Amino acid sequence: MDKVTNLNRFRKQKALAAKKARADENATKFGRTKAEKSLQTARDSKAASVLDGHKLDPPTDKDL
Repeated sequence: MDKVTNLNRFRKQKALAAKKARADENATKFGRTKAEKSLQTARDSKAASVLDGHKLDPPTDKDL
C-alpha cells in the first residue's frame, strides 16, 4: 500500500504558492526600490523646509 497523503497540506501549499506569485507580480508592478523611496523622502522634507521658510509669522499685540 502507498502512504496516506494529506490533501489539505497540498491544497494549502498550492494556495500559498499562488499567493506568493501574485505578491511578486504586484511588487514588480507597483513597488519602488529603496533608493527611490529615500529620494522621495528627501525631496518631501526639502519641500517642507522651503515652505516653512516662506511662512510669515502671525501678527502679535506688539505689532499693532
